[in-house]
Amino acid sequence: MSPLLLLLLALALPLALATPGSASGVQEDDVRCLRGVKSGLKDPDGRLSSWTFGNTSSGAVCDFPGITCWNPQESRVLGLSLAGFGVQGTVPSALKYCRSTNILDLSKNALEGPIPPALCDWLPYLVVLDLSGNRFSGPLPSELANCRYLNSLKLSHNNFSGQIPASLSRLERLKTLDLSENRLDGQIPPQLGATFPKESFSGNPGLCGRPVSSYCGRD
Repeated sequence: MSPLLLLLLALALPLALATPGSASGVQEDDVRCLRGVKSGLKDPDGRLSSWTFGNTSSGAVCDFPGITCWNPQESRVLGLSLAGFGVQGTVPSALKYCRSTNILDLSKNALEGPIPPALCDWLPYLVVLDLSGNRFSGPLPSELANCRYLNSLKLSHNNFSGQIPASLSRLERLKTLDLSENRLDGQIPPQLGATFPKESFSGNPGLCGRPVSSYCGRD
């Protein structure tokens, strides 16, 4: 077997393992995902109006605004980036059908409600999660630690409350963390405080511990 063929097989194997099932089944699920995302969000600016599903040819959804695919020939969604689209509503449960997706950017919209605890079960290969600049609220789910490939987690400028889950310290690949401008309180998990700068936690007056200038409990 030629070295080139061996290289191609090595590159293809992780993708095949990441999403079990036939290629057609994967593509059908991804189309089902995008249908559900469109129907599950309010779209006052009409930014999703060009998401039409009459064209059933492979790769058709890859031309949708905000969608990137593994390659242009198949409807396998790599990234769903709707930053600044003006969409409203909650995180659509239909995302569970976009299982191969590793970029989810819903920043700078008018989304609300909690982060679904099952999000990392729906999208287990997430590398980038950006929900900043919305109206999300509630606690940060400890299950975010199940997104074990996360490199970037941006949740700033929302209304999240409660403590920062200690489980986030298990995200060994995390390089960027932004929890600023929320309503979080309590002690910053020591490992996160030792790894990320104070800007990652600023704008949360209730937080204490390293690296913010506030001690927890008695000095």
